[in-house]
Amino acid sequence: MDLLNLFIKSVFVDNMIFAYFLGMCSYLAVSKTVKTSMGLGIAVTFVLVATVPVNYLLHTYILKEGAMAWISPQLAGMDLSFLSFILFIAIIASIVQILEMVVEKFAPALYASLGIFLPLIAVNCAILGASLFMQQRNFDSLGESTVYALGSGIGWLLAILGMAAIREHLKYSKVPAPLRGLGITFIIAGLMGLAFMGFMGIKL
Repeated sequence: MDLLNLFIKSVFVDNMIFAYFLGMCSYLAVSKTVKTSMGLGIAVTFVLVATVPVNYLLHTYILKEGAMAWISPQLAGMDLSFLSFILFIAIIASIVQILEMVVEKFAPALYASLGIFLPLIAVNCAILGASLFMQQRNFDSLGESTVYALGSGIGWLLAILGMAAIREHLKYSKVPAPLRGLGITFIIAGLMGLAFMGFMGIKL
């Protein structure tokens, strides 16, 4: 698969937010300002780029059926794919912990503004979803899995930045009282999802 096509598809067509609604909790909670949304979006992108390739190597050389034939011919029939969930989550949690320590050390203001949602990246559905999609789609190389992770992260970043920009402008709009807060946010998310469905017509 052409890497550029894969990148464009993962950003726009298979957008984690608008195509699969993964990572909606932090997406709705943090998208109140562009500044915090940018920080969280970059953090999610970094975690995706770090975890999906590692999980690809783990799946390709350890977990899937016949993956350990490179160690010994006697292990060629072994299938450890049932361990995918727990090992993928362990990798994600480890990298998120490292990211949290780095952000706290070098960007304390961003760390304070993100609050509980930074460590919650470890249970962000978009992070685990990308690894599971990678496993399901059987990418041929480490490069494909890395490009897919980067595209998925940038797609998530664009989604939360777009929502944050709209929500900042809503502060100056006369939103009906019953729709203020999450009500109008859900409506906007739905409309943005419909808009992103237009990218499904792209020929890749």
